[in-house]
Order: sequence, then C-alpha cells, then structure tokens
Amino acid sequence: MYDHLLSDESKKIRDEARDLVKWVPRQMILDMDEDKIKFPKEFLQEAGRRNLMGCRYPIKWGGRDMDWQTTVAVMEEIGSLGYIFACTFGVGAELVCDAIVQHGTDAQKEKYVKPLLNGKIFAAECLTEPRGGSDFFGTTTIAEDKGDCFLVNGQKRFIVGAEGADYFLVYAKTAPEAKPHKALTCLIIDRGPGVETKYLYGLMGCRGGGAGRVVFKDAKVPKENVVGKINGAYAVFKTMMIPERLGTAAMTIGSARPALDVATGYTTRRKAFGTTINNFQGVNFQVAEAAMLLDASRALIYTTARAVDENVEEHRLRRMISETKKFVTESCQKAAHNAMQVMGGIGYTNIYPIERIIRDLRLASIWTGTNEIMSMIIAHEWYREYFAMKGPGTVRDYENDAAEAEAPEEKIYE
Repeated sequence: MYDHLLSDESKKIRDEARDLVKWVPRQMILDMDEDKIKFPKEFLQEAGRRNLMGCRYPIKWGGRDMDWQTTVAVMEEIGSLGYIFACTFGVGAELVCDAIVQHGTDAQKEKYVKPLLNGKIFAAECLTEPRGGSDFFGTTTIAEDKGDCFLVNGQKRFIVGAEGADYFLVYAKTAPEAKPHKALTCLIIDRGPGVETKYLYGLMGCRGGGAGRVVFKDAKVPKENVVGKINGAYAVFKTMMIPERLGTAAMTIGSARPALDVATGYTTRRKAFGTTINNFQGVNFQVAEAAMLLDASRALIYTTARAVDENVEEHRLRRMISETKKFVTESCQKAAHNAMQVMGGIGYTNIYPIERIIRDLRLASIWTGTNEIMSMIIAHEWYREYFAMKGPGTVRDYENDAAEAEAPEEKIYE
C-alpha cells in the first residue's frame, strides 16, 4: 500500500528482505520458540551475507547509504518472520551500530560496526538493570576510572543477545556525584574476563534471542572503548531513542501482519450456517478493523521516518516517535487479537501461529520504553507545543468561537 513512498532502490532492498524471509527454514522458527536455538547466529550471518543489516549507514562501514523510510520497510519484512527475529536483527544492527556510527571513532566503526553488519560478530545493548527499567539514569552499574581503563561492576538484565553477543554496549556511572544526565558513560565491553551471562529468562514469547542477565565483575574496559565522551552518555542515549522506538514500531507491524493474513485466509474457508464466515459482519468487520489498524500504523510510521530523514525539530520528533511507538504497538496487538477472535478456539492452539504471534507481540508495548513512558513524553511535548502556539497572532483563538464566549463569570478555573 505504501510502495509509492519508496524509491526504486528502497523497494529493491525491501524485496531482498522478503527473499531472506523466504530463506528461513520453518524449523528454525519452531526451534527458537521452544528455546532449542538460544540465539539465531545462522540467521544473522545470512542477513549479513546479503548486506541487509544497517542499510541506512554509510557504505564504507557496511551499510548501503539509504534512509529511514527504507529501514522501516526492511524492519517490517524481517518482523514478519516473528518478533524475535526482528529483535535480534535490530538490537545489533539498528541500535548498537547506530550509537557507534553516530558517536564513535573510525577505529570503533572498523572494529565493531563493519564485522557486525557483515554477520561475523554479534552485539547486545545493555540498558535495563535489576533495580530499574524506565529509570535509565538511576543505573547502579559503576565504571571506575583506573587511568588507562575503566573497571566495570554491576548487572544488566532482560538483555536480548546476552547469550550470543560478542560485545555489549553498556551505560555505566562514571561520575556518581554528578547530576544524572552528566553521570553516565557509554562503553563498548567485549565478552571476556569479568563478563558473564548469569541467567537466561524463561519468556512468555520472543524466545530464542538469548535474553538474559549480564554480570560485570571487575571487567577491564580500555579508554578507547568509550562511545562519545566520558560522562556524555546522555547524548548517545538521546539519538538511540530513534532506532529503539521507531525500529520497534516497524517490526511490530511486520509481526502482526501474518496474523491478519492467516485469519483472512481462514475466514474464506471456514463455514458456518451454510456459508463461509467472512460473509458475517461479526467476522469481516473485525478483519476490516485489523487491516485498517495496520495501514494506519504504516501511515504514521512512514510519516515519522520521513521526519527523521529531514531532521525535523528535536522536540517535535520526540513526540512523533513516542506517538508512533505507542499507537503502532497497541494497534498491532489489537489486530492480532481480532485475528484470534475470528478464528475462535482453533486460533488458541498451535495448529496456527496466531497464539505465538500474540505471545510475542505482548513485548512490544513494554520494551524500548513502556507505552506509559511514551504517553508521558507525548503529553510533555504536546503542552510545550501548545504554549508555543499561543503567542500573539500565531493561531486563531478557537475558544472565542462560541455564542456566549464572553461570559467571564462562568469561566471559573479555581
């Protein structure tokens, strides 16, 4: 439906992503859901071989010099395999690499970005801690300055790729007495002495991504592994919220799409009362709503992607990305719900993939910032824009467009 928004080159890359999706063996999907595969290295290696990861980065670092609109098209296709495929695809190529490409040194890009985008090594992002999720700046992981290196101690949890990653992008406190926004440093920490995957989680869905707890105990990190500036992690974090949340939205659409596809096909074959059930409004209205929600999600995500590509003002962009993440994830969960509803009891079994899709999609409104956090950001930025619009002569005063607008004794606010 949105092909007209993509260039010919973007459509070509999108189609390459579809070919990768066709390549994935059915058994790989099943084995990941059963945790028989702990981390999909074979899938990421193939994606790297096909040069599909990080397509918006410069060619010199392994990308293809494309834009965000192309990226969301690719992420939707990858998501159609299953949410965890897009999670593992995106965490390394779209999150970790984004931080290094935007804030790292050429040496870091050569060592950590190029081989990852080629599928030769793997990475994970370490944000959440056992004592805090949404409170990112309350991190208790400490990186002590030892002159030529940092000594890191602490724990991170719910890390996709804890099992499987060769290196970790870690936020740690380097100035404990400073204000939160000036207290953290972003570090690249290689798997090795002092780095241990302590626990793998039994998840409701999104299995097979090696999600676990990572423990750092006197892990030595050379100073050349600082991403950006010492005590300057906030600048990295701000830019990473774009791929974190926009990428999440894109892959969520892809992961919900098969539910609509399966349910649509089912309703054209399943019969009741002498006709196929797609002839009943109680059924086809729910299918129509699911299709509408996915298209509305695409409309919002492509609009936001273009805003990122065109460097829209920062505060407006924060609101758009937060709206996109919240609206898309909730809309896609509703679309998958409708798909199961029209299929009835059989949709609740593993005869069809709907139950797995619903389990997987439940993560979408939790990770990369809960949707409640998105609402906080939306409200904050909307009120900021509202007051900015209220300057003299800026916009029409709509409050006065009422028959008895001049009734001051009725306009009581305290």
